[in-house]
Amino acid sequence: MAVSLSLTVNGKPVTASVEARTLLVDFLREHLNLTGTHVGCDTAQCGACTVHLDGKAVKACNLLALQAQGSKVVTIEGVSPADGTLHPMQAAFREHHGLQCGFCTPGMVMSAIDFVGVNAVPTETQVREALDGNLCRCTGYHNIVQSVIAGAKAMRGTP
Repeated sequence: MAVSLSLTVNGKPVTASVEARTLLVDFLREHLNLTGTHVGCDTAQCGACTVHLDGKAVKACNLLALQAQGSKVVTIEGVSPADGTLHPMQAAFREHHGLQCGFCTPGMVMSAIDFVGVNAVPTETQVREALDGNLCRCTGYHNIVQSVIAGAKAMRGTP
């Protein structure tokens, strides 16, 4: 049974008709073609599907699209400024080699942005704890942690 869904995605109002059982990650990828939000495990364990829902990082594979009714969703495609430059956290991941294959990177970046919004001067231990719900199969996390710390500095304007 199709149900009407209205929300804001990356600053733009969206209205669609979806099946009541449609997951938010599937809505973003299949209905809006926002494929930066990845499907990794389908069990909310890997974090590849992390988006911001009303300013808070959530795993989109664990939410029905209808649970976002009336909400503001930001995906990895929506964190960059309109001029096409990278968000400071994205730039930090690039500059500090915080990615290899890139599959987990969008979810890592989204989680890191949310975390740094709460903890602007994180320690290495705090970053590791904050990213506990995001899995990377390629790296040893060292460069990811360094990327988040550098991204935090950039987000607060510290050289």
